Amino acid sequence: MVLWVEKQAVQDQRLIPLLSFQLSSISKAINSTEMPVKEKHARRIILGTHREKGAYTFWSYALGFPLASSSILSWKFCHVLHKVLRDGHRNVRHQSNLHDKYGQLVVVYTKLLCTKMEFHVKHSEIPPNLEATDEVLERTAGSDINNVFQLTVEVFDYLDAELRLAETVIRQLNTSIAISTLSSGQCRLSPLIQVIQDCSHLYHFTVKLLFKLHACLPADTLQGHRDRFHDQFHSLKTFFNKTRDMLYFKRLIQIPKLPDSPPNFLHAASLAKHVKPVVVIPDEYEPEQQEDDDDDPEPLIEVSAFSTSSIQAQAPQLDIFDKTFGPPNGGFDDRDLQIESLKQDLELLRAELEKVKAEAQRYITQLKSQINSLEAELEDQRAQKQHALVENEQLRMELEATRRRNAEHESTQSVFIEAENRAQATEQRYNKLREKHTELVSSHAELLRKSADTVKMLSATQQTQEEVERTKQQLSFEVDRIKQEAEMKLEEQKFEMEKLKRELEEKMAEVMRVKGTLQTSEMTSEQMNSSVTALQAEKDRLMRSASEKEAELSSLRQAAQAQQSSLQQERERNSRELGDLQGKLQEKTNLGEQLNRKLLEEQFALLQGTVTEAENIIQDAVAKLEDPLHIRCTSSPDYLISRAEAALGSVDKVKKGHADYLSNMGDAGGLLRALTQFSHLTADTIINGSATAHTAPPDHNCRGCATQSLQFFKDLKSKTTLQRADPASIRVIIQKILNLGQELRPKGMDVRQDELGDLVDKEMAATSAAIEEAVRRIDEMMDQARKDTSGIKLEVNERILNSSALFHSEKLLTGTNGIIVWLVQGAATMKEFYARNSRWTEGLISAAKAVGWGATEMVESADKVVLHTGKYEELIVCSHEIAASTAQLVAASKVKAERNSKRLSVLQQASRHVNEMAANVVASTRTGQEHLEDKETMDFSGLSVIKLRKEEMESQVKVLELESHLGKERMRLGELRKKHYELAGIPSEQISEGNGETSLLDHPVTMSPKPSKPVLLKKPALSQKPNMPPKTTVRGVKKSLRVACDEI
Repeated sequence: MVLWVEKQAVQDQRLIPLLSFQLSSISKAINSTEMPVKEKHARRIILGTHREKGAYTFWSYALGFPLASSSILSWKFCHVLHKVLRDGHRNVRHQSNLHDKYGQLVVVYTKLLCTKMEFHVKHSEIPPNLEATDEVLERTAGSDINNVFQLTVEVFDYLDAELRLAETVIRQLNTSIAISTLSSGQCRLSPLIQVIQDCSHLYHFTVKLLFKLHACLPADTLQGHRDRFHDQFHSLKTFFNKTRDMLYFKRLIQIPKLPDSPPNFLHAASLAKHVKPVVVIPDEYEPEQQEDDDDDPEPLIEVSAFSTSSIQAQAPQLDIFDKTFGPPNGGFDDRDLQIESLKQDLELLRAELEKVKAEAQRYITQLKSQINSLEAELEDQRAQKQHALVENEQLRMELEATRRRNAEHESTQSVFIEAENRAQATEQRYNKLREKHTELVSSHAELLRKSADTVKMLSATQQTQEEVERTKQQLSFEVDRIKQEAEMKLEEQKFEMEKLKRELEEKMAEVMRVKGTLQTSEMTSEQMNSSVTALQAEKDRLMRSASEKEAELSSLRQAAQAQQSSLQQERERNSRELGDLQGKLQEKTNLGEQLNRKLLEEQFALLQGTVTEAENIIQDAVAKLEDPLHIRCTSSPDYLISRAEAALGSVDKVKKGHADYLSNMGDAGGLLRALTQFSHLTADTIINGSATAHTAPPDHNCRGCATQSLQFFKDLKSKTTLQRADPASIRVIIQKILNLGQELRPKGMDVRQDELGDLVDKEMAATSAAIEEAVRRIDEMMDQARKDTSGIKLEVNERILNSSALFHSEKLLTGTNGIIVWLVQGAATMKEFYARNSRWTEGLISAAKAVGWGATEMVESADKVVLHTGKYEELIVCSHEIAASTAQLVAASKVKAERNSKRLSVLQQASRHVNEMAANVVASTRTGQEHLEDKETMDFSGLSVIKLRKEEMESQVKVLELESHLGKERMRLGELRKKHYELAGIPSEQISEGNGETSLLDHPVTMSPKPSKPVLLKKPALSQKPNMPPKTTVRGVKKSLRVACDEI
């Protein structure tokens, strides 16, 4: 102990300088001066909490601040406390809280009082006791629905604060196992009387305001208000039921009963059924508190009085019995003596118990008062110690200042000595206080141990008292039972006595008759003696039978007691077994519920994982739509239709699986399988739909299908939206994709053979109209170019636009195909010929469409070149396409025409004219391009050798880039042609290895899946650059073409 005290003293000596800095910082940081807290002071306070690992010094000094006297002081105290709580040691938060159950109640009660004051300050019309009429409530709410809504929310908050206080009090009451009849429980329960009064009025206000809101606003808007009211209703009903059952409230307040179910605010007629709960308080509601020492426990049964009265009641009966049969041999019965001894023992035990209780209570009271006094003295010693430390530090600070001034002023030596003496005296006093503190701590520990021993003795005494009470009850029960048995025995003996009395009377009468006869005859004396002897024997027999009955009665009583004890033990054992079985049943029930919840959670987790994977599949399909490599991929409409039909079937399976899962959430297997199949089929439909027509409406429908599928998956992932998840919108979009896929199928597959003739006529007429429109637009562009341009540009434009003779030749070609039917022998009509040769007819329709498309593109390219927005290469490509389309028409005509037909030769001659005019277009385009390039010659006069070298290097780099780009474009062109031939129906082995082309003379091209675009054919050989023929030559060609048309 001495070593610990010395060690503590050394530690205190080390902490004194640090403590002085911390106290100085606290006093400088928290003061009434209107200026901000300095960071160095706050930092020192925070470091002090880390050094002492807590906030004891801070709180011991801060509790002395007069916070209520200065608002600035309170403000700066809050600021410093905020910093300490935020950056201080981790024990600060623990030491800053009041660890007391009443502290928690005070916090909740303070919040309630703040809410109450804010409410009544804002709504001054409503009195603080809340006893306001409906008119006052209507006037406070007003006519504005917004004000009514806000007032309802405030009443909700008010009622929540009341119920929170009530729940906290009742929860602590149950935790501390307090009884409402004890002072500790009544101390907590007494404020709930005001809470019950406030809650009854607030409940009425809430019902009125909610009915008013439902009369003005839709029901969906007030769903949150109804849910909050239902929660408050059930909490308030539970609170009223619990307090109604407590004995403390039964004589202080009459608690109203709430209805079984909350009001239905959706029906306005329910307002008439609402009854305002009324709380009634008697005039005298203060309970009379009496000390436990003055209340003597009353016995449950007055055994002594009861036994005395029973004995007195039995006395006359015993006297009659004694008069008849004589007094008993032993006087009182042994059981009476046992009962008397038990009563005396019980009285002694009761007196001893009362004495022990009084002594224990007195001893406990003395110990509590002694503990409280010691704790108060300990707190005083702690405060004195703290103040001594502060004073000692202040004296040390003064001593240091004195020492510094001593070097300068020798005259202050006496003051220094006096201050040092004071410091020594203070240190001595501090040491004494510390020793006193140590003694108090040890004595406090000893008292705590004694208190624990006293509590154990009291608990043992209480157990003894309980055992005495149980013994007393058992003895009372035994006395009652013995009394009943004695009464029964007395009744039986009384009955036997009356019977014997009647028999005795009969015998006496017989004796009198015998005596009468004895006077007449002496011979009968012997008979009388014998009868007397017989009567005496009968009397002895009756006495023996009575004693036997008493023995049998006692044995029966003992057997009944043994049977009762066995029954009691059996009942206790059955109750214990029943409790164990109920506990096991509850555990099994809880385990089953936990397993069921776990199964539901696992099934939902599997569903979420499957939905996430399905989302990834759909998102991957959408990402492929944006992939440049996917643009080169194509698909057939037939495959798209098959995928779309399969996807529609999977939608029905998903819908069925969703319904099955909602009916039984413990089994999600059907929905998982349906979702897996649906995600893959939908992704295939999206990818193939986009590949079938990249620029057609199916591409947008595919994106819409992906969007709806992802939305459906999103609804499945959340439990709140799982019920309303519906794949109907996905079915609609997939049906649209299916319809568009059927529309994209080749027309030849959709058109019947008897309609092929009309279709050929329509396509030929459409092609002729397109060529005529192209000729007209070329003439208009030529006139416009002559007006707007001049010089070399005008010459170039005229050369390009003079290619209109090419369209005349195309018109001749398309017109010639109409008479091919007459060249074939055996054809009755054109429709029969087309129906008989449907495959050939499809190739003819494709060639006609290609010619019309080529003419239109030629005109568009020429227009762009004239307007300087296009490229000359586009004209060259279009001329090649027109030549290829012309070759396809000639090849189609050769298949069905006779070998030596004159009209066939005319058709071939027109095809040669088309090829020649195409070559002229190419040559004219290139010549015009060269003229324009020659006009813009480079000027090298201002360039030095280094600049020329640099330009040369840049040109070489550009040449290499263009050559690389050219190689890649050629490879891409080959792939496109190869894919085009595959779609056209040409086998891949017949495609040449050079550029993927084939001869159309041996294999006519069939219908393409995309009839709006022409079939790419082998380009004709390009001729040398010819000189531009004069206009007279062009006119001659036109004239020869017109003559050929007239002959046909």
